[in-house]
Amino acid sequence: MAGAPQGGAETYFVTLTQALQRRGMVQAAAIRSHPERRAALEAAGVPVTELRLGGPLDLRSPWRLRALARRFRPDICLTWMERASARMPRGPYRIVGRIGGYYKPKYFTRCDHLACITPKLVERMVGFGWPAERVHFLPNFSRVVPQPPVSRAEVDTPEGVPLLLALSRLHRNKALDVLLRALERLPGVHLWLAGEGPERAALEAQAAATGLTERVRFLGWRQDRSALLAACDVVVFPSRQEPFGTVTLEAWAHGKPLVAAAADGPAGFVRHGEDGLLVAIDSAEDLSDALRRVLEDPAYAADLARAGEVRYRAEFTEEAGVARWLGLFREVLS
Repeated sequence: MAGAPQGGAETYFVTLTQALQRRGMVQAAAIRSHPERRAALEAAGVPVTELRLGGPLDLRSPWRLRALARRFRPDICLTWMERASARMPRGPYRIVGRIGGYYKPKYFTRCDHLACITPKLVERMVGFGWPAERVHFLPNFSRVVPQPPVSRAEVDTPEGVPLLLALSRLHRNKALDVLLRALERLPGVHLWLAGEGPERAALEAQAAATGLTERVRFLGWRQDRSALLAACDVVVFPSRQEPFGTVTLEAWAHGKPLVAAAADGPAGFVRHGEDGLLVAIDSAEDLSDALRRVLEDPAYAADLARAGEVRYRAEFTEEAGVARWLGLFREVLS
């Protein structure tokens, strides 16, 4: 996996690897240098090789991947997104490329099978000419590790105020600028933004210019997602572009009402009005109206949260997710 320092795909890489290890899968991981990620994987019992996995001048990483495969003798290599899939040398093993976004198919020509996180991504890759029997739907799952809620005082947030939580990279695709505009229309409501990214300075400037500084807290990248979810009243997910969005599952898993923009991921999974609310992409007005409805009607909010929890337990637990992956591995090896 050659991903960014932080991000949802990178977090889920660790989540899945740890879960497979708990089920007795013998694994080795090859990643870009990242001390926290390495520590989490090694604590789970997964040996880690750190590689550069950089641009076209990185000639060493494919050589080292080939050497690792020769030593480890895998049955399957699971390549995470385009960069790793393009660099994994072929060998006496099956390569499964994990697709979590709208990547160009040219990066996956070395793969024998593809694992796509939404049906729409399956359709897309089949449309590019991939045989349907070698493109599989494997949604993400979420693992709940109960934690006491983060103290609001610790984050300089008053007790008793309505509190929104956004778990997100601070990137333009995540439409956090729209969320701040929606917050202007919700007097007295507070927001925690948990994440880092290139838009942080612009978002902080927007909050200051619109008088939101006292109601918005930029928390940075956090490892205590369950504690943050336990502390909030509503999870908000305003992305302009979102192939899946594990935030949906995390809201459901923690029994929190969800309000999301109707990007591909949320629109493909959320049942509007039943286990979450979907709003138009880029509409601060629609987003504020939906948030107001949930905040002002606790019974309705509880119904949404309950229905989401039912969906999570039926479809998106770690047990269900690992069973899907083991089924795919058996199919690939057969």
